[in-house]
Amino acid sequence: MKSATISAFALSTMLFSASTSFAQELATKDRIGLADAPKSLVVRLTNDSPNNSDPAIAEGYQKLFVDFIKKHPDWKLQMQFMSSDIGTEQAKMLEQAKAGNAPDCAAVDSFVLSQFMVNHVLADFTPYFSKEEVDDLFPFIRSGITDKDQTVRAWWWDTDLRVLYRNKSIVADAPQTWDDLKKAALASTKEGMEGVLFNGGRWEGTTFDWLANYWALGGKLVDDSGKPVFGEGENKEKFLKALNYFKDLVDSGAAPKRVSTIANYDDMNAAAAAATTALFIGGNWQYAQLKATLDEDEFNNWTFSPIPGPSADQRSTGTGGWTIASFSKDKDKVEMCANLAREVYMGPANALQQQLPTRKSLFDKYEVFSTEANKTFAKALVDGQARPGVPIYPEISNQIQIMMGDVLSGTKKPEDALNAAFNAALEAYKRL
Repeated sequence: MKSATISAFALSTMLFSASTSFAQELATKDRIGLADAPKSLVVRLTNDSPNNSDPAIAEGYQKLFVDFIKKHPDWKLQMQFMSSDIGTEQAKMLEQAKAGNAPDCAAVDSFVLSQFMVNHVLADFTPYFSKEEVDDLFPFIRSGITDKDQTVRAWWWDTDLRVLYRNKSIVADAPQTWDDLKKAALASTKEGMEGVLFNGGRWEGTTFDWLANYWALGGKLVDDSGKPVFGEGENKEKFLKALNYFKDLVDSGAAPKRVSTIANYDDMNAAAAAATTALFIGGNWQYAQLKATLDEDEFNNWTFSPIPGPSADQRSTGTGGWTIASFSKDKDKVEMCANLAREVYMGPANALQQQLPTRKSLFDKYEVFSTEANKTFAKALVDGQARPGVPIYPEISNQIQIMMGDVLSGTKKPEDALNAAFNAALEAYKRL
């Protein structure tokens, strides 16, 4: 009996070892699939991949990729990974695509997807996604991945949104309007807090988070041709109103002057952990970060609500996320890239990283998105607005960042700063 037990144990160990060896054979640092697989796909990804810095997430992705390649045994994925300097990485990849030497399949930031579209470097994904799948996407996602001919040029698989976080032990009720937020922030300073925090430094987050206020007023950055219009007519009036709102938060003490230097969402998490703020504007992903960072009792004091608007019924929130796209002219490689988007990213990767899906039905499919927090995020996505899919947007954002720094620091008056930003954007538009 003892020898039989030993034999069974030895057999199970051998089987486990064989399975582990096979998995390792299918997954190396720069390859997924057998080394001698007859077909190869060069894939360039962010850390939403087996290259994630979190060991548990990296392991989860490796399993997803190994399971995927087992369904496509004739293929191997030659893996490339981007650095954390996403802007530079995306610009470099666009130049490679224009020169015809981009990877077969890659992660493209929704922020710059339009630049790849107008340069006609993206393959056609339309044959590989059904009408039902496309119709299931949130409206801003659907319009973001299709060109003027309604051709699907990428698959936008995850999204995010901005909300107002608050410590409800200090700010009991969710501010509904700009005035409500100012009053709540000023009241929190009497409790020893530093007021409401938000991005105001030199980076994309500053533009994107603030734009919710401009969009809530119905303001537009560009016209239908992609030309900047935010500094003229009614758009200028709305822009100044939203800009003066942020300036007043700082001037009144409802927000600290240091917001003009905040250029990282981690700063808000740190302030929440240090109990120096009771209010901040941040991304939905920070909810999980707060849960991981704060003691349970402290975390239970935190909640979130939609970003307040000029009135209670005027709402908007910025939405971003990542896409998977193909640069190949080989039909088989394009299809394989689309398969990767569907089988690894469209659902499984969302659940693994708790990153919001772009298809409404996936919120019901995965249990992780059935929490009250994620249900609330899903409802808020209805008011989501993506950055305009035009080539001039990055320069508009750059000018808004400069403008915001000048205004919040008191270096320039709002209208002067806006005029400078608008004129610079127009000049850049002429050079496109």
